[in-house]
Amino acid sequence: MPTQPSKELETFDNPMPERDYTIRIRIPEFTCLCPKTGQPDFATLQLEYVPEQRCVELKSLKLYVWSFREEGAFHEAVTNRILEDLVKCCEPRFMRLTAEFNVRGGIYTTVIVEHRKPSWTPPETVTLP
Repeated sequence: MPTQPSKELETFDNPMPERDYTIRIRIPEFTCLCPKTGQPDFATLQLEYVPEQRCVELKSLKLYVWSFREEGAFHEAVTNRILEDLVKCCEPRFMRLTAEFNVRGGIYTTVIVEHRKPSWTPPETVTLP
């Protein structure tokens, strides 16, 4: 297979670092393994972030997400780990990762984790008529 999963996240220069704007990425095919049973867990990841100087490159993100397919991980742990890795690679002003896991034994799990740069203040919300 020419493409392989990878833990290496790549970035590129933010084209508008002077502006606060939100990047939203939906990843509907996340999989990892249940650490207790070894059965697959499926989730949709929703990544939202306000970049600083660097943005996450999408192909590397796809290969990074793929790298969890054969790893056992609790939902809470894997969601926090992914956020930590993304924050480390691009140092955003703000980042939120929502992991919505599919039903397992009649239970749905959603894990939401956030990072906020201490010096960053979100802009005021504008409500239009």
